[in-house]
Amino acid sequence: MSSASSPSSSSSASSASSASSSSSSESPARTVRIVAGDHLLTVNPVDGSEIEPCPPGERRARPERRDPDERAELRRAAAAPRPSGTVLPELPMLERDEERERLARLLARGRSVRVTGPSGSGRSTLLDAVASDCERLAPDGVVRLTGYHRTSTDLLHDLYAAVFSAPLYRPDRAELLESVQEVGAVVVLDDIEFGGAALDEFLDATPECAFLISATPDVPAPSADSHLEEVFLSGLSRTAGLDLLERAARRPLAEDEASWAADLWFESEGLPLRFVQAGALLRQREALGGDASAREADGGSEAPLPLPSIAEAASPAALLAGPLGEAAQDALRFAVALGGECPHQAHLPALSADTHAEAALGELLGCGLVTPAGSHYRLAARVTAQLAEAGYADEDAGRAHTVARHYAWWAGHPSVAPERVAAEADAILAALTALIGSREAGHADAAVLLARAAAPAFAAALHWGAWERTVRHGQEAARLAGQVADEAYFHHELGVLALCTGNLDRARAELEASIGLRGVLADKRGTVAGRRALALVADRSSGSAMAGAFGASGGNRKGGDEPSAAGAAPDDTATTIVTPKVAATTPMAALGDPATTAVTAAVPAASRPAVTAS
Repeated sequence: MSSASSPSSSSSASSASSASSSSSSESPARTVRIVAGDHLLTVNPVDGSEIEPCPPGERRARPERRDPDERAELRRAAAAPRPSGTVLPELPMLERDEERERLARLLARGRSVRVTGPSGSGRSTLLDAVASDCERLAPDGVVRLTGYHRTSTDLLHDLYAAVFSAPLYRPDRAELLESVQEVGAVVVLDDIEFGGAALDEFLDATPECAFLISATPDVPAPSADSHLEEVFLSGLSRTAGLDLLERAARRPLAEDEASWAADLWFESEGLPLRFVQAGALLRQREALGGDASAREADGGSEAPLPLPSIAEAASPAALLAGPLGEAAQDALRFAVALGGECPHQAHLPALSADTHAEAALGELLGCGLVTPAGSHYRLAARVTAQLAEAGYADEDAGRAHTVARHYAWWAGHPSVAPERVAAEADAILAALTALIGSREAGHADAAVLLARAAAPAFAAALHWGAWERTVRHGQEAARLAGQVADEAYFHHELGVLALCTGNLDRARAELEASIGLRGVLADKRGTVAGRRALALVADRSSGSAMAGAFGASGGNRKGGDEPSAAGAAPDDTATTIVTPKVAATTPMAALGDPATTAVTAAVPAASRPAVTAS
């Protein structure tokens, strides 16, 4: 992903900010046309997305399968970028050979497996190793997916996009299920967050795939009839734990350190992450002159620094963060404010006003404080809570506000592709959640600005799970801020999304709420867009004179229900809470001055970094 570099000087920052403000107010809004099943969707960030029956000339030919080179390139693009600025120790995978061989054998026989282990047990490392062993097992190769914050519907679309080349095209549910039934791949799915019947139906929808899934023990187990093999990861043995600690410390252990490590092994139950963090503690101690053998060799007479207590090693985040540079500590405070989500390293210079802040993520990864999560990084298990106890959460609301202002400007910048915004979805959604919960003055307004900027990008990037969550957050923020025009916009987007996914009752309710609000505000263009979409809902509804005119795969289903197909994964979209339609007689004073509800795309000059074009 191209980076958003920080300004080289205050004058360049000012000129970049002025240019941004000018372009956002004068240039036409970026619109994107997407074929969604039988609909043509035009994502319009200003008045709301427009939807119509897809004209014959816009219909797409059947998507072609990606070749191995395309799949490999897609995998590289989706992987978390390796942080720059720090040389990370190469740590081996210890005592997992038996599990690795067993998993590869099961997958070669077409069986699906769920690997269950606590956070920090090395599940992702094991999955990476097995994936490399299975590259040639299936016609569609190995497909890497992340289950982090993904529903079963999200994952079906992710699998479709990984195998088929279909830019700006989102199949309807019937075509999606038909297509994924033909996929023959080894699907490596890390950090899944659902189980039970939802997992059963997800697996049934992809009968030609063999799945290697990882989950933590708190994720619901598969049903007894799922035919899913279970492999449980335990901690490392004492010998392997000491070996890993030596490699993480990058030197042999002294006698007192070996005894300390034995106590740590007992307390930690052998979790590899704890030994990686302990190795970082030993490196920091040595750098501060705490290694006794090194001091004796130098003729030092002072007593060495004591080893951390086992209690301190059990919750090492604050100790590990203490000696880090200011930029790394700043990055930790931003991550804590976002509930553990780390902004991409390219955004850190803009957030912290430190031009060298990009190297901070490498420091954090080197001491085991962050871990990959799909295409980005997040704080490792238990680190968020430990840092919060150490005072890193004291400025949470203010830092979330800073992140939101930066992302609102960045996501709406013409040079930033929607796919780049989608890669930051977890950080953006975390900022929205934090602002809506803060109740401080101006934070709801900032959340509205961020949601208005990010939602169209998520829609254009086909990351519709994030699109829906963003417009829901935006609707709530607009309600809290009293910004009625924006609330109407978010209702409209929810209605269009529901229409695209075939939920006609929800679409009707959302669009009627939007039209009611826009009618009170005398927003003619927005009202027209809403009425066009509502007319299409009426056409698609059962009993309409136009029902069936657009083909069986559209919304022509009784009551707007999803198609009944064997093995279909459930529609797990949450229920929309709809604001009642505003009566035309509602006093304008009760709604506030419409002039104050306009969304200003500009961000104060001091918070705007220069952006490198895609």
